[in-house]
Amino acid sequence: MTSIPQRAAPLPPDERRAALIASTLSLVLAHGPDVSTRQIAQAAGVAEGTIFRVFTTKDELVNAAVSSAFDPAPLLAELRDIDGTAPLEVRLVAAVEIMQRHTKRIFRLMNALGAAGAAGAERTHRQRVEHAELTHRAIVDLIVPDRDRLRCEPAGAAQRLKLLTIASSHPAFVENDPMSPADIVSLLLDGIRRRPGLGPQP
Repeated sequence: MTSIPQRAAPLPPDERRAALIASTLSLVLAHGPDVSTRQIAQAAGVAEGTIFRVFTTKDELVNAAVSSAFDPAPLLAELRDIDGTAPLEVRLVAAVEIMQRHTKRIFRLMNALGAAGAAGAERTHRQRVEHAELTHRAIVDLIVPDRDRLRCEPAGAAQRLKLLTIASSHPAFVENDPMSPADIVSLLLDGIRRRPGLGPQP
């Protein structure tokens, strides 16, 4: 007897919304904001009508997908999962790896959005500011246990690390040859680590 395939159980509302947002973000990164609801439905594995039971319009879904890229929660969760007992260098390399992945995705998104990205810059400004502040605090927390080894305060070290990571990951500066996380951390620590004969940095 031939068995009849069983349809997968529908996702709970929150999971269905998250799946639509994740699929839409992937499509926007690959093709820009002019993706169709049919493409989104296929990528998410749902019927096209399902989209409009969750979002009023396609634009609302695209906006939610773009906003999700600026959500600091996943990045912060990864930073906070770094082993705080590991050596400073190991902690910072792990942090740079995480920041580089996130930064590259943001650059790709802004490039994919083009003029639409510029038009939405004001809408996401508050998100970016909050994101930057939370990320900064998470990196400071990684550095604090070794503050006595440094010639500057942890907040200053965190700021330098973020700037080095962004500058060495931006495609306009490095094209297809970004610095490795280990090289970024080495450059940072060789500049701020205490050395014989050198006093504290003003």
